[in-house]
Amino acid sequence: LVLQVGDSIPSGSFGTTVDGKPSSLSTDDIFKGKKVVLFGVPGAFTPTCTKDHCPGFGLLANKLKDLGVDSIACMAVNDLFVMQAWAESLNVTEKMTMLADGNGDWTKSAGLEVDLTSFGMGLRCKRFALVAEDGKVTHIAIDESGLSKTSAEAIIEFLQ
Repeated sequence: LVLQVGDSIPSGSFGTTVDGKPSSLSTDDIFKGKKVVLFGVPGAFTPTCTKDHCPGFGLLANKLKDLGVDSIACMAVNDLFVMQAWAESLNVTEKMTMLADGNGDWTKSAGLEVDLTSFGMGLRCKRFALVAEDGKVTHIAIDESGLSKTSAEAIIEFLQ
């Protein structure tokens, strides 16, 4: 079942990097008592994710914060080292938290998995963006192709 408006964020944990060291964050750490934008991508360093999706949230991070967003997080079914290297390559380390769902456990619990084995990528995350307030989903969008529903601009439009 795919995550919907009104649902609680499924509990779980993500790999991340804190002060250059591997760490983990629980969904409570990320969402409890906060307004959070979480967007998911099929893979770090993939074309659309790298050229448009992640950089868009980096460029518009201040606008999102002006609209009451406490934090922005980007997640993918990749390892935390790849996510950190990707953030550094895009110069977004100060703008968002990079979350690694290495085995896709959280992705599966949210019903957001996609099978990309035909591309040699295995199980990945659908391209999505959501807004959650204190762990409850207030908006969620999924793009099967393109970024029309999941871009930073689309989230800003929802928040305004």
